[in-house]
Amino acid sequence: MALLELRGLTKSYTRGGRAFNAVDRANVSVAAGDFVSITGRSGSGKSTLLNMAAGLLKPTAGTVLFNGDDIARYNDRAVSLFRNEKTGCVPQGQSLLANFTVLENVCIPWFLRKRAGDPEERALTLLENVGIGRLAAAYPKELSGGEMRRAAIARALINNPPLLIADEPTGDLDGETTVKIMNLLNTLAGEGTAVLIVTHEADTLNYGTVAYSMNAGILTLLPQEKNNTAVRGGTL
Repeated sequence: MALLELRGLTKSYTRGGRAFNAVDRANVSVAAGDFVSITGRSGSGKSTLLNMAAGLLKPTAGTVLFNGDDIARYNDRAVSLFRNEKTGCVPQGQSLLANFTVLENVCIPWFLRKRAGDPEERALTLLENVGIGRLAAAYPKELSGGEMRRAAIARALINNPPLLIADEPTGDLDGETTVKIMNLLNTLAGEGTAVLIVTHEADTLNYGTVAYSMNAGILTLLPQEKNNTAVRGGTL
C-alpha cells in the first residue's frame, strides 16, 4: 500500500480572465522506502504539486491520500498535526527564523508538540550529516544560502518523519555538497522513509527509485533506466 498517493490531482487558477491548470490530473504513488524525483523547469507546476502533497494547498480536484486518508478533508488542526508528525518539509527558499541559532531552528518542529526527551543530540548529529555541525551556534544571517538549505534539511528530519517532502533540496549547493545530500536522502529511503522531491537539476535523476518530468502541469513518468544509478551512502 502506498504511504502517499496523489490521484487526479489538479490545481486551477485564473489569470487575465482565463482559467488554467497549474497541475493537471497528476497521479503519483510513494511507498515507504521509495525515492521519487520530479524534475522540470521553473513554472512547470512542481512546487504547486508538492504544496498540495504536504497539505499546504488544497487541490481544485483530485485527492491526496496518506495511509488511505484524504488530507484535503482535514481541518486546520489535523493538517498541522499531519505536517508535524508525518512529514518533514524542506520548502523552497530561506525558511530559518532569524532570532534563533541553527541548532534551535533544527529543534523547532520537535517542540511544536509535547514530546519526551531532548532533541539536541539528534539535531547535532543531523547537522554533522549535512556538513554544518560546526555552525550549530551560528545565526541564519551568518550562513550562506547553501548552509541555510542544509540546516532546513536537518530540521525536516528532526522528528524522524515517515515522509520527507523537499522542494529543490540541492538549490544553492555546490556539486560536491549536492552529491552528499542526495546520497543522504538515498540512505534515508533505504532505511524506509518515503522521499518525494522536486528539482530543476537533471543530475538528481541519477538518484532514487522513480522519476517524473513535469511540463505545463502535466506529469510524465520517465524511463526506469534513469533511476537507481547512485550508490546509497551517508549516515542518519
